[in-house]
Amino acid sequence: MTHATDHDARTLLVTAHPDPASLTHHVAERLASALAPGPVEVADLYREGFDPRYTPEDRLAYREGGHPADVAREHRRLEGASHLVLVFPVYWWSMPALLKGWIDRVFVNGWAFAYTTKAGPRPMLQRLTTHLVPIAGADSGAWERHGYERALRTQIEHGLVDYVGSRRGATAFVHDSEQPSSEATEESVARAVRAVGEAVRAGAPPA
Repeated sequence: MTHATDHDARTLLVTAHPDPASLTHHVAERLASALAPGPVEVADLYREGFDPRYTPEDRLAYREGGHPADVAREHRRLEGASHLVLVFPVYWWSMPALLKGWIDRVFVNGWAFAYTTKAGPRPMLQRLTTHLVPIAGADSGAWERHGYERALRTQIEHGLVDYVGSRRGATAFVHDSEQPSSEATEESVARAVRAVGEAVRAGAPPA
C-alpha cells in the first residue's frame, strides 16, 4: 500500500506477523490509512519471504563491505524514507525472530554505523526517525510492575535507535491484545495510531 505526494516525508512501515488477519496487521493498516495522503510503504516481512538468517555472506559483508542483494534492497527502501515504523507482536518481551533477523542483517556496519577500532562506532542514520508499535498481550500494569517496558525500550530505543543515530519517534504500546474486550483493544489501537500519526506529521519526536 503506497500513497505518494511530493511534499510529504516518506514512511516505511515494517510488520512481522504470519497471520494477515492479526491485530498487528490491523494496526499497520490503520496506521497506513492515518498517514495518508503522505507516501507510505508497508513492508510485510512474512509475505515478502525475507530471510532473517545471518549467513557467511553477511559476515563477509560486515568485514569487507558489499551486501547481499536482499539486504541492499532493504537499504534502498530505508534510504528513501524519513520515518521508519516497526509494528510487531511482543514475543517473550521482545520482537519476533523475523524482525530481529531483519535488523541483524540490514542495520549493519558500513551502512547503519561505521565501526573503527580507535574511535568506536560512528552512527550514520541521523536522517531517519524511528517509531515503535509493540502489540503486547499483557496489560500496562504488568509491564510496569515487572519492568518489561523499560527493558524493551532500553533494548530497542537505546540499543538500536540511538546506536545508529536515528531520532527517537513515538513508542506506542497496544496492550491487552489477548483480552476478549474489543472495546478496550480498540481504544488502545486508536491511541497508538494517533500517537504515531501525530509524531510522523510533526516531523520530529514527541516530547
